[in-house]
Amino acid sequence: MQDTMRIGTLVGGGDALRVIPQIIGHGFESFSLTFWQTTGNTDLTETAARVRELAAEHDFVISSVGIFGNPLTGTGDNSDALGSWERLIDHAHLFGTDMVSGFTGRLPGVSIDESIPKFAEVFGELSKRAADRGVRIAFENCSMDGNWQSGDWNIAHNPIAWEKMFNAVNADNLGLEWEPCHQMVQLIDPIPQLRKWTDKIFHVHGKDATIAWDIIKEYGIHGPKPYVWHRTPGFGDTNWTDVISVLRQAGYTGTIDIEGWHDPVYRDDLEMTGQVHALHYLKNCRGGSFVPNPV
Repeated sequence: MQDTMRIGTLVGGGDALRVIPQIIGHGFESFSLTFWQTTGNTDLTETAARVRELAAEHDFVISSVGIFGNPLTGTGDNSDALGSWERLIDHAHLFGTDMVSGFTGRLPGVSIDESIPKFAEVFGELSKRAADRGVRIAFENCSMDGNWQSGDWNIAHNPIAWEKMFNAVNADNLGLEWEPCHQMVQLIDPIPQLRKWTDKIFHVHGKDATIAWDIIKEYGIHGPKPYVWHRTPGFGDTNWTDVISVLRQAGYTGTIDIEGWHDPVYRDDLEMTGQVHALHYLKNCRGGSFVPNPV
């Protein structure tokens, strides 16, 4: 029997059929398939069918499919972002998942408050489309270097923004794709936030951060010295045993999927070394491998 909380990793949707067979032997239990700005020329029906065959053979699940672009503008490199949301919502069931994740988008150069009406217009419709198909939508809590006043990608990076978003589109199938890293970069304590927002957390990214408090105390956060780094779990500041305990207490039965390719140390030739370490670390934090009780 499998633990109700699987540990996996992110894989590019267009690369899934090439990459998954190479890494499944490491022990990943789930995969979150992601696309950047557009699903492009990927044949979603064919990819889903072949991924489902691999999943049946190797006992993994597809936790979510995601599109990370700006669906509120419809211009430039983001011209297909909204169309990609629609396609993934329509095809999610073929992958065996009920979740599509990504950025909310935002109106470039204006505040989160000014972006909310456009968000409500776009995701009011997308949430209905998703609900009709039994699909949930999860927004990653990444600022993409934006702040409250301005940004180019995403408004879902602050709890006050979440309140405004979920008030603007009051839909049970809208929630969060949460990770501690994106909150720690803003010097937010992730654990109290996690306890408060568990009802809206649909998916969890396995990504951590290291905060250099010595640098902050001497130089602040606007100087030339970096004060925080994105980290692969097992190398950062977060107590993932606490994260998993809070999630379990709240009844979370989704996955934690490692978001690699950000760690400043375990990168390049050490990328999969870091990810596999994170995989074993997170499995240990959830209590190890599932052990059935005596009958």
